[in-house]
Amino acid sequence: MPELPEVETVRRSLERSVSGKTVSSVKVYHPKMIRGMEVAPFADALHQERIERVERRGKFLLFDFDRFYLVSHLRMEGKYFPYPQPVERDKHTHVVFRFTDGSELHYNDVRKFGTMELRDKETAMQTAPLAQLEREPFDPEFTAEVLAENLIRKKRSPIKTALLDQSIFLGLGNIYVDETLHAARVHPLTKAGALTLDDISRIHQAGVEVLRQAVEAGGSTIRSYVSPSGKGEFQLQLAVYGQKGEPCPRCGTAIEKIKVGGRGTHFCPTCQQVAL
Repeated sequence: MPELPEVETVRRSLERSVSGKTVSSVKVYHPKMIRGMEVAPFADALHQERIERVERRGKFLLFDFDRFYLVSHLRMEGKYFPYPQPVERDKHTHVVFRFTDGSELHYNDVRKFGTMELRDKETAMQTAPLAQLEREPFDPEFTAEVLAENLIRKKRSPIKTALLDQSIFLGLGNIYVDETLHAARVHPLTKAGALTLDDISRIHQAGVEVLRQAVEAGGSTIRSYVSPSGKGEFQLQLAVYGQKGEPCPRCGTAIEKIKVGGRGTHFCPTCQQVAL
C-alpha cells in the first residue's frame, strides 16, 4: 500500500501535470470506486471544474477544485497516469478525466480497492475520515509530547500496532513503522504503555526523519508501486523491512520477521529488546 512518502511523491508529480487544468468530462468504468453519490452526478459535478492544486492529507490525495475537494485514497494498487493526449484505456484503468486542453488523467487500479469522493471544501476537514487524522508529521506542533499523549489511548497495544493508527502518528504504514522502530531501538512487541518518555522521543524523532528521507527518495518501490514520474528509491536504504536473514546494518545480527497484529514485521533481535 502506498504510504505517506509514496502519496506525497504522487502529489508532487500530479501538481506539476494537472494543476490549472479544467475538466471537460469524466468517465467511470468501475462505479464502486465512487463513494457518497452515483456516477452520473459525480461526473456532472466535475464538469468544467478547474483543478487549483493537488494537496495531501496523510495518505489521502486531495484534488482542490473550484467548489470541491476530490478525496482520493489509492489503497493497495492505485496509480495515476497523465497523458498529453487521449490514449486507449487499459483494462485496469477505471476512471478517466479528460481536460479541455485535450490531455487526460487515468486512474489505474488492478485490485479495484481505491476510492474517490467529492467533499464540500468548507466541511471536508471537519468530517471523517480527514477529521480523524493526527497532524502532519512535519508539522512543528506534532511533538514527542503529543505522540506520548496519543499513545495513552493505546497503552495495551504493541507499539507496532499503535503506530499504524493514523490518529496516533500520521503517515506511518507497515514499511516505515518497521524502519522507525529499528532506528529508535524499540522492539515492535513492546506495549505502548511500557515505553518511557525517552523511548517515545526517539520514536518521534526517528519516524519524522524516516518519512523525510523517504519523501526525498521518492518513496519505496515495493512490488508494484510507481508514481506518475517513475519508481522510488528508498527501498535501497531499508534497514529491516524485507531484510529477513540479512545482517542488521548496526550490529550484524540477522534480521527476523514475525507477525504483529497480522502484519509482517521485521526487526533486529539484538538492537531491539522487548520492554515488559
